[in-house]
Amino acid sequence: MAGVADLLPECDVSSRHERHVPGDPERAFAALLASPPDPVVRALLRLRGLRAAPSLEAFFSGHGFEVLARTPTELVVGGSGRPWRLTERLRPFAEERPGTVRLAADLRAEPAPGGTLLSTETRVAATDDPARRAFKRYWRVVGPFSALIRRRWLRAAAP
Repeated sequence: MAGVADLLPECDVSSRHERHVPGDPERAFAALLASPPDPVVRALLRLRGLRAAPSLEAFFSGHGFEVLARTPTELVVGGSGRPWRLTERLRPFAEERPGTVRLAADLRAEPAPGGTLLSTETRVAATDDPARRAFKRYWRVVGPFSALIRRRWLRAAAP
């Protein structure tokens, strides 16, 4: 199955996080997708103008992310748009327009000694220089909080 590195081999921003958890990959992945946001994640999403959803999976579907691939141990989502514009919804991943970025994220669970390695990777590629500059300004502010949210999602899946 194609992951984010296959979908966006050249990107302007890349972020990866992982966590080792006990249990088999399918159960760990199901727990990850079903995990509700904790109070810190809820607050950070609210500050960004996004509403929290009852689960990680519901968050992606409720915020315009398109499912690009799915197995019992991997979910790949994507979209295109201008995330720095707080009121603009994402469009389909394949829709490349000037002044936008394409973004893809994956969540996966892989067998590891003593359990499962849960990971998430996000990649963003701009369609042109103005979009690249706008996204990099946005990411300087949002990026550290986005990384914190992803780490907390992974931690929430651990029993």
